[in-house]
Order: sequence, then C-alpha cells, then structure tokens
Amino acid sequence: MIPITGSFSVFDYFNETHEQVRQTARKFIDTHVLPHIDDWEEAGEFPRELYREAGDAGLLGIGFPEALGGIGEGDIFLKVAASEELMRSTSGGLVAGLGSLDIGLPPVAKWAKQEVREQIVPPVLRGEKIAALAVTEPGGGSDVANLKTRAVRDGDDYIVNGSKTFITSGMRADHYTVAVRTGGEGHGGISLLLIDRDMPGFSRGRKLRKMGWWASDTAELFFEDCRVPADRLIGAENAGFIAIMSNFLAERLSLSIMAYMTAQLAYEAALDYSKQRQAFGRSIAGFQVTRHKLVDMATQIDVAREYTYRCAALMQAGTYPIKQVAMAKNFSVDVCEKVTREAVQLFGGMGYMRETVVERLYRDARILSIGGGTTEIMKELIAKQLRL
Repeated sequence: MIPITGSFSVFDYFNETHEQVRQTARKFIDTHVLPHIDDWEEAGEFPRELYREAGDAGLLGIGFPEALGGIGEGDIFLKVAASEELMRSTSGGLVAGLGSLDIGLPPVAKWAKQEVREQIVPPVLRGEKIAALAVTEPGGGSDVANLKTRAVRDGDDYIVNGSKTFITSGMRADHYTVAVRTGGEGHGGISLLLIDRDMPGFSRGRKLRKMGWWASDTAELFFEDCRVPADRLIGAENAGFIAIMSNFLAERLSLSIMAYMTAQLAYEAALDYSKQRQAFGRSIAGFQVTRHKLVDMATQIDVAREYTYRCAALMQAGTYPIKQVAMAKNFSVDVCEKVTREAVQLFGGMGYMRETVVERLYRDARILSIGGGTTEIMKELIAKQLRL
C-alpha cells in the first residue's frame, strides 16, 4: 500500500475494530478467492457458495442492523475497510456480484414492513439468499425519474408490467428491489416493490456479456402481469424516488473506493513489473520517464483515497454530502482510468495479454464512470450544489 501522508492519516479514520474487519476480509480473499479468481473470470461467474462463506465471515452484514443479523450499522469506515480488502480479489465483477445486497437490501432493511424485513434480510446477510436492485430500464439509463415499468394496485396485490436491464446478480438473485411507477409521470410517481424470483409473471432474460466485470452475472428482467403482494411495497407508495436517491450516496462512495483500489492494484503490479523488466541493460524502473509515471500514479491514488475518506467522514458525522461524494466518484474514476492505462503501457505487449492482472483492471475500470450515475450526471449534481 502507498504510505498515507498529510494532515489526516489512516489512523485518524480507522480503529482496532476496523483493522480486525480488514484482516478478516483479507483472509477471506486470500483463502477463498485468489486461488480461483482467474478461472471464475473466464467462466463469467463465481460459485454461489461464496456468498455463504462471506456470510459466515460476517462480511455481508456490515452496515446492517444487528437485530437483522448485521454488524456495525452506521460505521462507514467498517465498510470502507472491508471494501478495500475485497478489491484485493483483483476482480471488480466479483466484488460487484458479492456486494449486490449493498444496493438491493438497504431499502428493505430501512422501509419494508417489519415482518418482511425479518423474513428477507437475515438469510441474505448469512449468504443463503441473494438480493439485487432493479432500477435501470432499456433506453432509460440515467433518467430514473421517467422509468416506465408500471405497477397497478389490484386488491391486495400489485400487477407489474415492464422490463429492467443491466441488473447485477440479475440471473441468480432470490429477491429484487424493483423501481416501478405507481403514480403519475416524474419522480413523484415512483415506488419500490420487493419481488421474489418465483413470483408468477416474473422472468429473467439472457445473461449479458460485458467488456469487464466478467465474474458478475448481469441480466435482463421481465414482468408480464407479475402479481406482487401489496405488503411487499417498500416504504410509502409514490415515495420510492427518495429511497433510490438516498441509496445512491453509499453506492457512489463504494464506487469511489472501487476506483482508487483498482488503480492501487494496477500501480502495484506496474511497480513490481518495472523493477523486474529489463530493457537496454537495466530495469525499466531505472529510466526517468518510468519513475515519473509511477510517481504520478502514486500521487493521484493517494489524493483520491484521502478525499474519499473525507467524504466517508462527512457521512459518518450524519451529513449528506451529495456534492463531495459526486466529486470523489468523478475524481477517483478519472484517476483509475489514467492509472490503469499507464499500467498497461508500462507492461507493454504483456499488458495486452489476458494472463496479466493489469489487462483485467483496465477493462474493469471502464464501467465505473457509468455505474451509479454517469460522470456527466455527477457533474450536473455538483453544478446544482454550486448553484450554477
């Protein structure tokens, strides 16, 4: 790891409990993931049993209420520590797939009816069930306020019709937190429903093939007169947009962590390779141009990490730093794209080979400026906060 310097340090943000969680996550990755990750990447999925193993290690419950089987509710840095170590898997797809509960489950844990919370949340945190979030629609992209999937009340049920796409864990999730339109146009007519995989009228389409994040399954979802019990409404009817937006803050912080950690891994690989690779009678690290590239990479990663920590601290203090988190995501993603590109360049021809980790990191980096709100949407959010 690059040494942390400046007025704030890693020791200002993390305590002994955080370090224990970090060590647990590191052992989990070393034991259960790294020996197999290359095969899982090529296969396009990882074993479902990994969810249970992560649950047994306590990694899935971080940030959720203790009453529902979670640990460390409200401790943002507990999640940061675990997330950094999970990224040591070298696979953003694995982390995204294993962590789909972190975007699908919070609305359920916070706003679903008590009996639904108690039924759904604990098995997911134990890794026995898988949760996913379904918001994005074909042709919809970032325009969440104008989603088309419709849910109409019919007695004690809702009848749902529509489709979703680009859904992480879409093929094998057991529970889906689905954004639907229950009211009029715009954000004021959106609700959230919890839909199970075996509900009549719900089906999954093809498994989508992606540029990166190969180890995560990504799918299309279809609802054709899908009947959902009304008690599966999450929160109040037509109040779903607020829940979606509140969910985005933690998701964007997580994506910022994924970005600087992807860059960190690429930097470390490039640093090691530069010391070993010989050219013109010496290691390529002996050339000034290489040293300066590595210095720039280290500097950018350090700044991205520290600013993300600051955003986490603001969230920990109970504020809602929309502007700062959007800035952190954009900055970290930009650093990630630059660093992974330079890492591939330093590897030369080997950087283009699937057998090198920098090739995977370079591909995985590309989704980070799209997922959780595109770079352009983040800039619009920042502009509004700046009153531009």
